[in-house]
Amino acid sequence: MSKNFELMQNLSRDFEETSIPRPRPVIPNGHEGLRRTGTRFDLSQMAREETLRLVQRLFLQQAQKTPRAILFAGIEQGTGCSQICLLVAETLRSAVSGSICLVDANFRSPSLPRLLGTANGYGLTNALLEDGPVQAFVRPLHIANAWLLSCGSLGPGSLDLLNSQRMKGRFDELRAQFDYLLIDAPSLSRYADATALGRLTDGLVLVLEANSTRKETALNVMENLRAAQIPVLGAVLNKRTFPIPESLYRRL
Repeated sequence: MSKNFELMQNLSRDFEETSIPRPRPVIPNGHEGLRRTGTRFDLSQMAREETLRLVQRLFLQQAQKTPRAILFAGIEQGTGCSQICLLVAETLRSAVSGSICLVDANFRSPSLPRLLGTANGYGLTNALLEDGPVQAFVRPLHIANAWLLSCGSLGPGSLDLLNSQRMKGRFDELRAQFDYLLIDAPSLSRYADATALGRLTDGLVLVLEANSTRKETALNVMENLRAAQIPVLGAVLNKRTFPIPESLYRRL
């Protein structure tokens, strides 16, 4: 039994998982989709389809109350959690009419501004230290009806703000201002930040890296989340490679 299958089999007892393939280089002429080069394929289309499945599962097929604030956290560093958070925002925007706010709460290694090609000079930490409505600290994105609350300026006491009443108050403001909040957090196995943030949200999506995340680490993280009573809404197995042609993979 492969490590990936065994890992996801253990986790799937608690929730469904999504497998996002490892991205291929973008086709130079700008056309997206599958293109064969020898036995390799550009899997960007498959990644978009898997992301759409995740969005439908999280936001569009809920029997009970639809979650509005979801935390994305990798089990380890380097799982591609920020990219998944951004992909979900782009896909969700095309599926709903409500406003979306991306929140970079990764005080350890903020990535969303870099991925979006914008600066990280003013954002969440500033909102926690300064007065004024929360909308004064967000900025509109090129994605229609979407905004970014970047991490902001980091200082010696920035991490203490994660557990503050001020953070709770700002999250309450964000919920009132936006229809959906997608929050990017640091890794669960190294820091307690995501646990603190998870208590302010409707649930958490785990991001695992194929061929890297260990089953023991993932299960230990799950136990900690249960103990903290943080709902786990789903899991993403990121950077999955497909050694067989995509056309055959779809038939499995």
